[in-house]
Amino acid sequence: MQIKVAPFVNLFTRHQGCAGSSTLSKRTPLPSTERSRKFSFWYLFLLYKRKSTSTGYFKLTLPNLTKYCCIIIALTITLVQTQAQVRGKVIAKTDLEQLFKHPPQSAKPWVFWYWMQAAVTKAGITADLEAMKQAGIGGAYLMPIKGAANPAWITPPVEQLTPEWWAMVKFAMQEADRLGLQMAMHDSDGFALAGGPWITPELSMQKVVWSKTLLKGNQAFNDTLQKPESYKGYYKDIAVLAYPSPAGAGMSSQTIVPKITTSIPATDVQFLAEPDNKKTFASADSCWIQLEFAQPFTCRSLVIRTNAPNYQAQRFMIAVSDDGKNFRNLTRLQSPRHGWQDNDTYVTHTIVPTTAKYFRFIYNKEGSEPGAEDLDFAKWKQSLNFRVEH
Repeated sequence: MQIKVAPFVNLFTRHQGCAGSSTLSKRTPLPSTERSRKFSFWYLFLLYKRKSTSTGYFKLTLPNLTKYCCIIIALTITLVQTQAQVRGKVIAKTDLEQLFKHPPQSAKPWVFWYWMQAAVTKAGITADLEAMKQAGIGGAYLMPIKGAANPAWITPPVEQLTPEWWAMVKFAMQEADRLGLQMAMHDSDGFALAGGPWITPELSMQKVVWSKTLLKGNQAFNDTLQKPESYKGYYKDIAVLAYPSPAGAGMSSQTIVPKITTSIPATDVQFLAEPDNKKTFASADSCWIQLEFAQPFTCRSLVIRTNAPNYQAQRFMIAVSDDGKNFRNLTRLQSPRHGWQDNDTYVTHTIVPTTAKYFRFIYNKEGSEPGAEDLDFAKWKQSLNFRVEH
């Protein structure tokens, strides 16, 4: 019996993570006939490593594992010993190895091809495309990024949508044809997707914003609520929500300012307590940040903002103490699961309401996950960089 090893990319794109911490949805479909040739012990190993941690997912217990092992091994043996289909054509087993080593054009990967800041030349186009061909790339999405730098990277720069730029696009298409590569154009003027002067604010990408006002109950309110942030004068109301405030509402580390210290020697971090602070705290090594209150303080949530994607800032271990000497672990923050460019606003972490005088936020990389499609923050440098939002 011969087992061929190949990764099953489609299944793990959205659930990739470290062993023992990812989940596999009950709705994950078994592969089609066309994809079944990719089943292998590599796939079985990954499936074995996955277990559930949340409602709506199943745990891969021994009975489940036995069941799926039987299915996977049976399919693998069947496919290797008989025949497989590729786009409706029956392929003999002797050809599968060659197809795996030399995949058809339809199976080759595509890439994003960035034309950075109006710096594009015919020589550069040819060099890029020939390198793609040599690497086995099947095609590219042409994606221009921003306008010309200041100073320009090349002279003269080739600005988007100018006749010179369109001539470069035409040349790129001709070179792709010459090399047998496929080409498409991304509807993007950068990372903001389709845009231009014809896109007015009300037609642009939008987000939900809010403001909060604390009022005294059992009396009429006749005033203007604070307007949330807006951009280029565009703003529309959605709703006004009123609800009873929980005990301690309005109290935070801004109204009751703590002393802030760190385990890093000779480092003053009190600036983290300053209103409207824009400075960040950064560290590549394990450390802690400590908030010390003069009187016991009840904490229900922690708001963290980063100037750039930072996974480690969203997974602090929190320890608390009443005397600053004896600490007990409270919880570890869980980083939100989301894609890239979702760091436009801060992240609020709720915790079990806890009263203490000392709150220590411990940073270490133990148990960190690698980057994934739904955990983009972890793709970036695994160091700490954050600031507290009041």
